[in-house]
Amino acid sequence: MIKFLDLQKINLLHGQEIEARLLKTFRSGWYLLGEEVKAFEKNLSAYIGCKHAIGVANGLDALRLILKAYIELGFIQEGDEVIVPANTYIASVLAVTDNNLVPVFVEPIIETYNIDIAKIEEKITPKTKAIMIVHLYGQVVFSEELIELANRHNLKIIEDNAQAIGAQYNGVQTGNLGDAAGFSFYPGKNLGALGDAGAVTTNDDALAKTIRALANYGSETKYINKYRGLNSRLDEIQAAVLDVKLKYLDTENQRRREIADYYLINITNPKIKLPQRPTEELAHTWHVFVVRTKERDRLQRFLAAADIQTLIHYPIPMHKQEAYPELSTLSLPITEQIHREVLSLPMSPVLTNEEVKKIVDTLNTY
Repeated sequence: MIKFLDLQKINLLHGQEIEARLLKTFRSGWYLLGEEVKAFEKNLSAYIGCKHAIGVANGLDALRLILKAYIELGFIQEGDEVIVPANTYIASVLAVTDNNLVPVFVEPIIETYNIDIAKIEEKITPKTKAIMIVHLYGQVVFSEELIELANRHNLKIIEDNAQAIGAQYNGVQTGNLGDAAGFSFYPGKNLGALGDAGAVTTNDDALAKTIRALANYGSETKYINKYRGLNSRLDEIQAAVLDVKLKYLDTENQRRREIADYYLINITNPKIKLPQRPTEELAHTWHVFVVRTKERDRLQRFLAAADIQTLIHYPIPMHKQEAYPELSTLSLPITEQIHREVLSLPMSPVLTNEEVKKIVDTLNTY
């Protein structure tokens, strides 16, 4: 069986180093807001190239805290609008609605699956305060036009960078392109913890200070609560694991790019639509490699019969989720087509060349 993602094999690549760091953390007797978190935050901010990295409990909280901090700082008020991609994971939308803000959907470009920047301006109203871009599947979405648009309308650019750590736009890391960014280190991510974990990055001193307090019960000083905050802290154990794995991220992302290139060059079956090749200014991380076909379920069964595991990211679009009945009347045909047709192929740094060739050969015989 070719696994979609062999987490055990990925973690065992650095097993001895991780185990040594875990033992050190265990024996330290300090498990929250200690030296491991400080070290990881310092190394993460250096890697991203920004002033601040704040460890939090998970990727959803990272996005929630960014918006909550902008509310506390007076830039956003409850009831304001945030532009989000119609094609995304639910966390992007939950972060907006959890803060009593209104998500405004913009359709994607079908070849990239990412938000169509050219369609954003028509959705801007006097209540729009931010644009949340999602580097979905590890594919970068950014442009100078987006910066100009945000500046002209005085909007914040928030990056949902949950799937794209290590990706770049014109040599700048995602997570350092907008005003603030949320990261997820869920175990299956390119930089994965051994449980839930996340972070926020920003160059905004006031925003960083507010987020750090909000994530710790709204407290800057113990037992003195400035805000109605959350309990959303990165623990020492997860920080220790992430700090080890961060050193190897670029090497592992490069292996993903090699596999993606092989897929893009060698999958020639006309029934299978490939994602768009990245242009020169974009360096994707290929968190997942997503193809489209009008016969998605049949193709998935065909691959399963050949012992090739695949997943669907994602089967139901946001506006059709039971959690958001008020959005169900929206007409988003491109998003709906994507959700009907997408299939994610195996993608990880531990896939062998033989396994990748078998996947391609099998797809071409479909």
